[in-house]
Amino acid sequence: MTEDILINITPQETRVALVVQGAVQELHIERTLTRGLAGNVYLGKVVRVLPGMQSAFIDIGLERAAFLHVADIWEARPHDGANGSSSAPPTPIEKILFDGQVLTVQVIKDPIGTKGARLSTQISIAGRMLVYLPQDKHIGISQKIEKESEREALRARLAGLLPPDEKGGYIVRTQAEDASDADLAADVDYLRKTWGAIMTGARTRPATSLLYQDLSLAQRVLRDFVHDETAAILVDSRENYLKLVEFAQVYTPSVLSRLQHYTGERPLFDLYGVEEEILRALGRRVDLKSGGYLIVDQTEAMTTIDVNTGGFVGGRNFADTIFKTNLEAAHAIARQLRLRNLGGIIILDFIDMENTEHRNAVLAELKKTLSRDRTKVSVSGFSALGLVEMTRKRTRESLAHILCEPCPACGGKGQVKTSRTICYEILRELLREAKQFNPREFRIVASQEVVDLFLEEESQHLAMLGDFIGKRISLQVERGYHQEQYDVILM
Repeated sequence: MTEDILINITPQETRVALVVQGAVQELHIERTLTRGLAGNVYLGKVVRVLPGMQSAFIDIGLERAAFLHVADIWEARPHDGANGSSSAPPTPIEKILFDGQVLTVQVIKDPIGTKGARLSTQISIAGRMLVYLPQDKHIGISQKIEKESEREALRARLAGLLPPDEKGGYIVRTQAEDASDADLAADVDYLRKTWGAIMTGARTRPATSLLYQDLSLAQRVLRDFVHDETAAILVDSRENYLKLVEFAQVYTPSVLSRLQHYTGERPLFDLYGVEEEILRALGRRVDLKSGGYLIVDQTEAMTTIDVNTGGFVGGRNFADTIFKTNLEAAHAIARQLRLRNLGGIIILDFIDMENTEHRNAVLAELKKTLSRDRTKVSVSGFSALGLVEMTRKRTRESLAHILCEPCPACGGKGQVKTSRTICYEILRELLREAKQFNPREFRIVASQEVVDLFLEEESQHLAMLGDFIGKRISLQVERGYHQEQYDVILM
């Protein structure tokens, strides 16, 4: 199936949509303010060495000088052993650095408040499946790849792909578990080119220059997302289109022929219906073409997806109706997981099926549709309760966490107390206050809905309380208050 990649770029954010046969399958969003500096490589200049703190302040062109501790100076330690570390004490910083010295550094922690960025002289460059360590010859494997046989096989495969003149080392990431030799070789080539550009910049550019910035979302799309079935990559910004062409010419020349500048009058995301898809992806209910629907609930611990027949009454009998709804739901679930980027534990509640063949067919269809997911997925069979348990690796924030925040009215509960419940809370509060204080009058400040209820159906209860406590009770509408919000003021 052919795939189009749409890239919408504005100064504040980049949005990417992957569209297959007219349907949006994935959404990726990166905001300029949240990119941070971690991973950036600079040509720094030593401003001041502090022997008492075994640290130094380094000017990297930011508002505040950055901070480098002796433990983060790679050259300061003798390295031995497989992990490149040693128990020997580091060389004192005053014997390594001097004021005015120029050195290549990488940000390992962003500036926070009044503190400057924290630096290291050990450079690491992250690729799609590998991390390049130009100063270390060792090949390491991610600890999340647990089987020793797999670890050794990956190490041997990578070693066989490295060029004879390779002086650096690599860490194999978990994404490389199912990678082909061609994928690994492409990553090695990209990382070596990147390091070459950094070294050239360090020799030719002035101090405090930015030598390398972690790839933007649009650049990562060209490196990681494009494959043989990608028909076109449409970019709606001419300036950024030219930058991506420049990047692709050096690092991903195979995508150049598919990279296009979109010049239509309608916004790119409107033309492909992406804006509407984003709105739907933030809702609980997902309608199926047959009339059935899904209910998606995302919690801190897990995500649950419930399948319902809704208005679908097709099929020769009820069992067929359920089977067809569950088959359609399997496709919709796989798409929603990618679209919303849901990760962690996921529980699927398909409509109960008595027929074992139907259950096996639905499970097989689910696994088939999930096989196209670029994120690692693990699916268990039906449990004794008829639920399907699965996990999907968390790679980034879900769409809802990026675009939304908890409702200030309900605090994330998804529901608010009724006006009548709030009225009764206020009556109890008045009684408590009357036992402790002796004001001239009590004033209730609440939302329009609550005040209206006090003036109408609850007026008798309010009057009875006023007679009981022997105080005047007045009402005031505060239009800025939500339904659960109120104050009892002592006048």
